[in-house]
Amino acid sequence: MSLVAGVDSSTQSCKVLVVDAATGATVREGRAGHPEGTEVDPAAWWAALQEAIDAAGGLADIDAISIGGQQHGMVVLDAEGRVIRPALLWNDTRSADAATDLIAELGAEQLAQRTGLVPVASFTSTKLRWLRDHEPEHAARVAAVALPHDWLTWRLRGYGPADESPLGPVLDELVTDSSDASGTGYFSAATGEYDLELFEHVLGRAARAASPGLVEHDERVVLPRVLPAGASVAVDDPPPALRSVRAGLRVAGGAGDNAAAALGLGAAPGDVVVSIGTSGTVFAVSASPVRDASGAVAGFADAAGHHLPLVATLNAARVLDAAARLLQVDHDALAELALAADPGAQGAVLHPYFEGERTPNLPHATASLTGLTLASTTRENLARAFIEGMLCGLADGLDAITRLGVPAERLLLVGGAARNPAVSTIAAQVFGLPVDVPEPGEYVARGAAVQAAWAVTGARPLWSLDTAVRVPADPRPAVRAAYAAAG
Repeated sequence: MSLVAGVDSSTQSCKVLVVDAATGATVREGRAGHPEGTEVDPAAWWAALQEAIDAAGGLADIDAISIGGQQHGMVVLDAEGRVIRPALLWNDTRSADAATDLIAELGAEQLAQRTGLVPVASFTSTKLRWLRDHEPEHAARVAAVALPHDWLTWRLRGYGPADESPLGPVLDELVTDSSDASGTGYFSAATGEYDLELFEHVLGRAARAASPGLVEHDERVVLPRVLPAGASVAVDDPPPALRSVRAGLRVAGGAGDNAAAALGLGAAPGDVVVSIGTSGTVFAVSASPVRDASGAVAGFADAAGHHLPLVATLNAARVLDAAARLLQVDHDALAELALAADPGAQGAVLHPYFEGERTPNLPHATASLTGLTLASTTRENLARAFIEGMLCGLADGLDAITRLGVPAERLLLVGGAARNPAVSTIAAQVFGLPVDVPEPGEYVARGAAVQAAWAVTGARPLWSLDTAVRVPADPRPAVRAAYAAAG
């Protein structure tokens, strides 16, 4: 049996799955926590990776590994390979003004054409501009910029500061993949190349892509080399901290978390993934790149040579938490109440902007519940209106994607709220698509394991996916129409 490992280094924790490369069956797994906060010393990720690998039984018997991770985080390194300052994570919003400045300087249309993105505080480019404006002494020291999974891959292969790693600070050995590079704000998913002119505009420093074996040194900032789908590099000299790692172990390029989840789910063109966690995401696999100057849709790449247009919302599973608190029930009882009401909740409509909203861009909005009458004000209708409102907000995100010509034929519903039976049933009505709810799993780590198996076999594995719930399409356009009219 050939074994491979996939890693999910997320905001909250590090998960390691060791799976059978032929079938995708999980053989063993491990986990370790990450510190809270919107800026984190990457050393905490490195320690958690070591702990999670040990908890998963080590890597001595695996043939390849890949690391998936949270997108956008800014890891800046000096010429000695040391982290200059704690990494700014995707959810650190201090760079919101930097995003506004970049749009004012270059224009949303031009940025969308060049990178597929319109800057928001999440993206790496805005964090680098913040660094330039607020910590110029740190910006002046930057010799390389990496994303979280790029940096962990580099350390795993034996690179880093000279006193911490066997191979030292060889910055030209930094690698990444197109999915995570496409979330930086200075990479084009359409061309597969960095926009070096744009990077220089952002940081005020010239840059170049890493080139292994390069001898001459220059002052340009090094950006990780982008590996094609299915490609890999090797562990050149295992770090002492990872005793179970052997030289020659294949290491795939890794992926951003959403792209890794798409791989883990086996998503293909025509599939739409709706993830309902603390925040909500809607993304689709597309054969062609997309560009949306409104900024609603981010034109990311996926990890398999396609594209991954994505919309993010702020209000997702916590909308259900609010409904359960209001009605003083648990989530099972909330589902029973909602399914006891008719579609449309007798005219009750919730716009679920409890925390403002990112898509549509309404940062200062609040939630509203309208259409109530004496007859419609029942616990059943309130439960239904909360679930329909949450799903209508996500369906608006899918509309923004399909307006760009991306097909939507099947919905894959994941995240904690996907297990609520009312959510899957009502999703088939609100989205008007057949809904599959996969068995709960670590799909980011599983997607990274797909990359690792791909590196070993030379072909993307097509592992079977266990489906917990399948709901046929049941379009109820009146629900969406009432939601739009109430807006």
